Amino acid sequence: MADATLTIDLAAIVANWRALDAKTASTVETGAVVKADAYGLGTVPVGKALAGAGVKTFFVALASEGAALRKAIGPDIPIYVFSGYMEGDREAVQTAGLTPLLNSPEQVTRFVTDLAGHPCGLQLDSGMNRLGLEPVDIPGLLFQLPQLNPNLVISHLACADTPQHLQNATQLAAFVTMCTPLTARKSLAATGGIMLGESYHFDLTRPGIGLYGGLPFEGARPVVTLDVPVIQTRNILPSETVGYGADWTAAKLSKIATISAGYADGLMRNLNGAQVFSGPTACRVVGRISMDLITVDVTHLDENPEMLTILGPHQTIDHLAENAGTIGYEVLTSLGPRYNRRYMS
Repeated sequence: MADATLTIDLAAIVANWRALDAKTASTVETGAVVKADAYGLGTVPVGKALAGAGVKTFFVALASEGAALRKAIGPDIPIYVFSGYMEGDREAVQTAGLTPLLNSPEQVTRFVTDLAGHPCGLQLDSGMNRLGLEPVDIPGLLFQLPQLNPNLVISHLACADTPQHLQNATQLAAFVTMCTPLTARKSLAATGGIMLGESYHFDLTRPGIGLYGGLPFEGARPVVTLDVPVIQTRNILPSETVGYGADWTAAKLSKIATISAGYADGLMRNLNGAQVFSGPTACRVVGRISMDLITVDVTHLDENPEMLTILGPHQTIDHLAENAGTIGYEVLTSLGPRYNRRYMS
């Protein structure tokens, strides 16, 4: 079978959640962000595993994601929607019992008109200038609070991955000031914010990438393994080339393995020159990455491999991302639908 196998370790995700939870005081709740299909790893299995481990609050990006998650985790656990309350969200929000995080005066007005009395939260812009109510909106918001009664107020840090960045403290101060007239529970820290320390934790943290084995949680357990079958192995002579554009030329008699994955599976074309692994032994990608195929120099191996590993114990999502000039988030969320997915509990 030519399908590559993506193994997803649910026990590692749960262990990462528990480790992040242990970094905060007992009075601080640790939620879980499962947007973008649980960072590409599957909303339903990941949501079920985390709910079973004790997660009491989930976060998604879209109402449609929340509706899918609700079917997986049952009726009682709060699911917050980062995009707030958009036109057309009413049915999903009501039917799935979702809690929109209102982002703008327009969303507040729409929500009060459509769903006054339904649970909601507020998202504040403390300086990232992406989503959220701004300080100038707060006085007008106060007049509508009796109709809203928000149960959570959040904001998002722009530079939490860089602990010494001055904007972290600036946003913390802005968040505290904006929250002064609001009595709801408060949340500022995602994974990076958890690492910044107690003053950023407030009532609830909401880790995302750290659950899935990525930085800035350096102690995270790896979550994914990607094993790709070798379709063909061939010997090539010195001066022969490999792949589109004849970009790689053999300097000596070489052995090239062609594996069954490519950019259609989320493995970016600029991974040229990356490494894959045969057990603990690194093997270099040569030639251009194609839509469905990658060519690898396996000259130094004693035997022709049947399988090569792209993600695993010797290469994390962040190692691969560094080679591609991107971040672990993109590596995870790009993993395509053609993989044979295997879940380990």
